[in-house]
Amino acid sequence: MTAELVRGQNHPLSQARLEIRVSAGQPVVAGATLSDEHGKVHGVEWVAHPGAPTLPGLEVSRQAAADHRLAVDLGAVPEAVHRVSVLLALPTGVGGPVRFGGLAAPFVAVTGLDGSEIASYTITGLEAESAVVALELYRRQGAWKVRAVGQGYAGGLADLLADQGMPEAQHLASGINEAVAQGLARSVQAPRTTDGDRTRHAAAPALGSDQGGQAAQGATGPVPPQPPASPYGTQAPGTPGQPASPYVQPSGNTGRPPASPYDPPATGAGHPQGAAAPSADAQPGPATGSPVDYSHPRRQTTAPPPPPPTAPPAQPGQPAQPVAGDATGWSMEERLYNQVWGMFEDLARTMAAYRSAVDFADSRMEKELDQALSDPRSRIGGQGDAAREAAQAKHAQLVDQARTALDRDLAQLTAEADVVEPALPAAYARWDNPVWHGYRVPMEIPMALRLGDLHLPEAPQLRIPMLVRLPLERGLWIDSGRADSLDGSFTDSHELKRLAMETAVAHAARLLAVYPAGEFGVHVIDPAGSGGQALVPLVQTGVLAGPPALGAAGVADVLARLTQRVDLVQMAVRGGAPDSLPPGFDTSEQLLIVNDFPHGFDDRAVTQLRYLADEGPAVGVHLMMVADREEAAAYGPLLDPLWRSLLRLSPVPDDHLADPWVGHAWTYEPSLVPPGSQVLQQVLNLVAAARTKYT
Repeated sequence: MTAELVRGQNHPLSQARLEIRVSAGQPVVAGATLSDEHGKVHGVEWVAHPGAPTLPGLEVSRQAAADHRLAVDLGAVPEAVHRVSVLLALPTGVGGPVRFGGLAAPFVAVTGLDGSEIASYTITGLEAESAVVALELYRRQGAWKVRAVGQGYAGGLADLLADQGMPEAQHLASGINEAVAQGLARSVQAPRTTDGDRTRHAAAPALGSDQGGQAAQGATGPVPPQPPASPYGTQAPGTPGQPASPYVQPSGNTGRPPASPYDPPATGAGHPQGAAAPSADAQPGPATGSPVDYSHPRRQTTAPPPPPPTAPPAQPGQPAQPVAGDATGWSMEERLYNQVWGMFEDLARTMAAYRSAVDFADSRMEKELDQALSDPRSRIGGQGDAAREAAQAKHAQLVDQARTALDRDLAQLTAEADVVEPALPAAYARWDNPVWHGYRVPMEIPMALRLGDLHLPEAPQLRIPMLVRLPLERGLWIDSGRADSLDGSFTDSHELKRLAMETAVAHAARLLAVYPAGEFGVHVIDPAGSGGQALVPLVQTGVLAGPPALGAAGVADVLARLTQRVDLVQMAVRGGAPDSLPPGFDTSEQLLIVNDFPHGFDDRAVTQLRYLADEGPAVGVHLMMVADREEAAAYGPLLDPLWRSLLRLSPVPDDHLADPWVGHAWTYEPSLVPPGSQVLQQVLNLVAAARTKYT
């Protein structure tokens, strides 16, 4: 059974001969160091790198590449070696990215020689670092274990090697970079340009945006949009990589993203590939384009996975029938995850093509009318009316062609959604999915979690699940401010606050349900007690880590305990001793729900809250705010970094999530429990029973 590790977590190894697979999406250098029981590297002969790739029991790649396979034989490692550290570094001096913060999170997996995955780790939270210790294999009481490390170094390989006690760190780092530069030209593959060659990434989307033109960004700052050479992933060498999912800009910018080094090629600038801007003499691409391609080629960032299920043969001239799980991936869960995000990309592309075609038809009709009516003589008699009718007829023809192509693609996507939705596991499923009625507490953390649905105004019936990777890399902000719902009904402030708290409870219950017993805890700060009714399911089932904190004293107590937890874990990880935490220390992931902010918060509490939002996710402490932005305005710009670091969600359907990749404003709708349903109570009862058994 595969173990998906988080930073600092370890897992036993039952076999000595292993393979370590690295997927980074961009060329990186892979190496390894051997160290003694104190973690010290004694010399260059203890380092495997592209210039010297082989050591006893260890062999690494000879050049930089996006994918690596490192061979390890722990039985052949010298007795003096107690730790094997796997290193990743960005090549220097070749015009590529200079920090991991500009790349998709690297993925590392430990597998057996037969390809069976033993443990995996997605390295998140990197910012200015250009080198990182991905994981380590270490001896403990005669047995070997693997531990997820994720320790980054802004100073690159030199700082990393020096931190491990390497006496000639700077000299060796220079030698490694020189060896890589000599072989780099062979390691970079040309980008794909064939529209049909689509790869659906398993990289976590960078989610988050806000109304009013506010830049949506995480703790590391805004992530620029990057349409790659192929609209679904493979990028030109030397360009900073980003996940394919494009929630990275405010919805105030619903047009073409501003010109930047990340803009697509000049051909069709401003439009996704396959929907290039048409010229005045050409028919728009969407009207004559091919249907959505449902074939899912190999995943570029992993070794070949097990073959997905095959669809029944299509009738001649008809598109293939979609099948749940026909994307690529190591497991059905990963294949469904990739398929969902592929559906999102398909809908974004086909809708952009339709809108581009309509804009082209509008501009062409205006141009033809201007030309026809610019001569005063054409306004006399029936010439002007004939020109106007001809222009309008051409406009209607172009729009009808675009709508036909859109309807065709929407029909295919709807058919795919109809087979995918019932097949989703609980973590990906809506609360009304029957899978919840067969719920059992899981043994492993899933890849991702569903936070709601996404749709576009032209196709409101087609809902795409909004999945975010676990563990959460950003906190959540449930907006309880005044709002007009999209269906035209006004929601008053009291009703909206109640809905916001119910949304927070539904998200918290889902998080509790998808984590193994005892590996996720929930704390609640409710200073005025206004969320008591919504919190009843969590309180009555006993799944909370403690009763909701009330008043200023309760706020201070909870914040102090969680802040101390973050400090302790950070010190342990940075000190290279994650196993040295105090006895009885709770290492499970923690979620803090804050209701009615800023009521009950003084300046110290606000500072602690900002600290938890910035530093907490990296060490397993996550934040969920239920707040009205306007009520918190009294604190001024001091809270702007807090709001920007959180992913804004709404308790009612709202089109605040922006997509700068193609310029869409997506409507988000939360995943709530159906009225009158007891499914949430039943799930929480099972979680509570498993938690009691675990403790």
